Amino acid sequence: MSRIGKKPITIPPKVKVVVNGDSSVLVEGPKGKLEWKLPASISAKVDGEILAVERSSEQREDKALHGLSRSLLSNMILGVTNGFKRNMEIHGVGFKAAVQGTLLNLSLGKSHPIHFNIPEGVKITVTDNTKLSIEGIDNQVVGQCAANIRAYYPPEPYKGKGVRFAGEQLRRKEGKTVQ
Repeated sequence: MSRIGKKPITIPPKVKVVVNGDSSVLVEGPKGKLEWKLPASISAKVDGEILAVERSSEQREDKALHGLSRSLLSNMILGVTNGFKRNMEIHGVGFKAAVQGTLLNLSLGKSHPIHFNIPEGVKITVTDNTKLSIEGIDNQVVGQCAANIRAYYPPEPYKGKGVRFAGEQLRRKEGKTVQ
């Protein structure tokens, strides 16, 4: 049995979990609501304040989906209660960011400004023009949004310029020496 999948999920008092007949799970809480369709071989049961995830067979793929489903449902419950947050930093001379409506405008030393469409359900705040805070209730969307922003200018090892996660350790390299 999957070690992660067999652990039951406790449902906090402010959260409402509904398992529909077509194997979709709806999680509603103080910050919003999320819905996810379970894989065909996985089922979920709500018993009081406990959500249990079960699988129909012992095949390898089903075992993997069992743990995955349990983790995703747990993240949904955490998201509607606390939410998820990723902090990012922009390093480089003249590099800055600004939010205008549903667009994040990035100036990253390229010949053109970068306009990033903020996904629905995600809130981005910019402080000091170089610090980004990405918040939302869906962990996958928040993480993917942060990864997409980082991909515009990943940190480079020689000067350390680029977009990075807060607290990310960057391995610096020495440049070539003239002989």
